[in-house]
Amino acid sequence: MILLGILLNLFFIKGSVPSVVPVFPGTVDCLEAVLECLSDPECKRPFRHLEYCVDEEAVAPLGLEARQACVDAQNNVMNYQSLQECKCQRGARVEQQCLNIYWTVRFPQGYDDIETSPYEDIELELVRNTETSKLASIVSVSSLPLTDQNQCLKAAQDCGLYEKCGSLRSEYALACTKIIPGTNHCNRHKCHRALRRFLERVPEEYSFGVLFCPCSDTLCGERRRKTIVPSCSYEERDGQPNCLHLESYCLKDNLCRSRLADFQQNCQPSSVSPSGCLRESGAVCLKAYAGLIGTIMTPNYVSNSSTEVSQWCNCEGSGNQWQDCLRILHMFTSNTCLRNAIDNMGSSTPRPVEGTPLPPPRPSPQVQRDELNINLLPEPNVVVESEEEDEEEEEEEEEEDQTGGGFNVIPPFSDKATVTNLGSEAGRVHSLATTFSIPHFLITVQLLISLFWG
Repeated sequence: MILLGILLNLFFIKGSVPSVVPVFPGTVDCLEAVLECLSDPECKRPFRHLEYCVDEEAVAPLGLEARQACVDAQNNVMNYQSLQECKCQRGARVEQQCLNIYWTVRFPQGYDDIETSPYEDIELELVRNTETSKLASIVSVSSLPLTDQNQCLKAAQDCGLYEKCGSLRSEYALACTKIIPGTNHCNRHKCHRALRRFLERVPEEYSFGVLFCPCSDTLCGERRRKTIVPSCSYEERDGQPNCLHLESYCLKDNLCRSRLADFQQNCQPSSVSPSGCLRESGAVCLKAYAGLIGTIMTPNYVSNSSTEVSQWCNCEGSGNQWQDCLRILHMFTSNTCLRNAIDNMGSSTPRPVEGTPLPPPRPSPQVQRDELNINLLPEPNVVVESEEEDEEEEEEEEEEDQTGGGFNVIPPFSDKATVTNLGSEAGRVHSLATTFSIPHFLITVQLLISLFWG
């Protein structure tokens, strides 16, 4: 009976309902932090004043007196540690609202700090697992040999075999090629939004495969360069703008500003690091780089014969800001961390990562074509589904704007466990916790009782 009592105590201490360990322990979400602040009058007043400062600055530059009042409000908010240290989740449905809070707290001092990422850090274990595999499963999900074939075409075909990848790729291809009635150009805003949806919701085995597929010939390189439909998402119709102007527009948008800060933090080069990255991780750099795609600062390959990438901008007419302009260009053209990360994508023969289940092939609603140009409209049924989904997304965004959003976060990789699934560790814990289920426990107890009384 003593043994039985010990087992029962252990069972109820552990709990019959399995618990899930948070992916980012100790990190405070900015939406949670602001709720805590608004419940305290001493925090609520300066925070509301900072919101007023942000709104006024968006209309016209603040005067000296008004700006000083904003500085005083920010100093008062600095006493609340949770607001100062809070972060946001990439790809969350309420990401925009969270980022608005993050940058409001930093207005006006530090508002232009674009070297510290507002996003949660990727776990070190995830980084180690990804680096160990040399991003093998990201290059291709197929076990077939990749020699002597257009690997970017193959990556597109692999994407088509996975329903979510194929449908979301069709969605952004449509959004980025559809001409606005009465004009000769696309809707860049919708194109960028569809690109972000693709990169946030498709597992990186597939999305990174089409973005960073290794090439050895111009045919493959041309397909890779056209992956993000540069005529809409990347290039300007009236020629290249000045890089300073491009960055200035980016800093006026909280999402673009955040993605740029994330890139600069995670792709910062280092001359003493073997990977060329200060953070010792090309995988994290690639994730941050992909986060820029779908913003004003969308980068792309500059030719069909190399992995060199850049912004669609130049430094002509920069005047005495020439060095500042070159700094923006060199973030991409002279970044050893980014260059090594992209080059290492094809440094080894791709193989599935151990313990990483791949989804079974399923026909995509978009019939993949072998032609070079991907700017093809999807099948009619896919067009209708994409437009309906787009309308639903717009309605949801409008509702969130009116209600202030919520905490309903859509995990970007909810369909499958991958090497980049931010919930993979939680999933393993959940699985272990559920292994010792109630029926098994009862059987064990019955056996112990029979042995005890036998």
